Amino acid sequence: MIDRDIFEELFVLELANNHWGSVQRGLKIISEFSKIVRFNNVRAAIKVQLRDVDTFIHRDFRNRGDIRYIKKTLDTRLSEEDFATLAKAIRESGCIPMATPFDERSVELCGQLNLPIIKIASSDLNDWMLIEKIAKTRRPCIVSTGGSSLKDLDDLVTFFGNRNIPLAINHCVSIYPSEDSELELNQIDFLKSRYPGHTIGFSTHEYHDWASSIMVAYAKGARTFERHIDIEDASIPVSQYCSLPDQIDVWFKAFNKAKEMCGAPGTQKRIPPRREVEYLDSLVRGVYAASDLPAGHALTDEDVYLAIPLLRGQISCRELMRGEVLLKPIQKDAPVMIDEIDSAYAYISSLKQLIYARGLNEQSAPLQMKQPMAVPKK
Repeated sequence: MIDRDIFEELFVLELANNHWGSVQRGLKIISEFSKIVRFNNVRAAIKVQLRDVDTFIHRDFRNRGDIRYIKKTLDTRLSEEDFATLAKAIRESGCIPMATPFDERSVELCGQLNLPIIKIASSDLNDWMLIEKIAKTRRPCIVSTGGSSLKDLDDLVTFFGNRNIPLAINHCVSIYPSEDSELELNQIDFLKSRYPGHTIGFSTHEYHDWASSIMVAYAKGARTFERHIDIEDASIPVSQYCSLPDQIDVWFKAFNKAKEMCGAPGTQKRIPPRREVEYLDSLVRGVYAASDLPAGHALTDEDVYLAIPLLRGQISCRELMRGEVLLKPIQKDAPVMIDEIDSAYAYISSLKQLIYARGLNEQSAPLQMKQPMAVPKK
């Protein structure tokens, strides 16, 4: 029996060429988005695109700047060592490293990087030389169906089924960006009916909001989701079909709202009620300084310790990641507050509000601690 659990409720964040040929830019994108993933308690992969440029582009066309696809591929080229650096960073961030290989050499690189899931792009759904190479890796695959014919899709599903290789099928409209009227979300119903043994997903490029489509898609049965991601940079414009960190935060929250409204089926664990979660949140440990720390210092494991109570505005063990930079000095044993660190949480109002809404009121804590203990009468 095919194990499809690997795809269930998996978010794929498509880094694509938004690194623009810069490893440092890629690392910054990974860092910013992995924090949003962790804060929202979702399971996510960050996916790169792999091309062996020397063979992917015919040598007679490598200087054709008038062909956009060729120019962009050359402008955003990274080495195999660079991709290894990105894959390592994705793993260390707590996300799953993934790739879309566009040629046979890149499939081999997926194996060398030990990527657990491979994506087949809509453009390659009937590239059988590439598909056969991918199948030989025996890795679970996700395929996007943009622009595909029914026969091509049937053939692909049969091919993977005969080899007992897990395959998720993403409904996709390959228009960048897509208007709401072009999303064709009823195709999720069609895919679920035609391919009942497979996880059905939704790969989207719309740009008007980050809540509506995922809520509808989840209600229709989509269980894996994909979007392109990017960060704001004065020198590089953000494409309309790409999502910024705060927009992905909205996307994740819309997904969780859809789950709440739909309820958990009997085949899955129940969703705990809010009061149960709030009770457990009261037991979460807060982050405290282990020594006097100066402004500008980047936090390491040795700089902090975890203890209860968690105070309002204090970061907890859930948000702590190595490398936060202090914006001001912190004394030994003092709580590390969200406003005292340079962190993605501090710049997204919805996340910051949650941190200030939870935990013990700092002003009341000392008063409670000073109250004398009652002495029983003899």
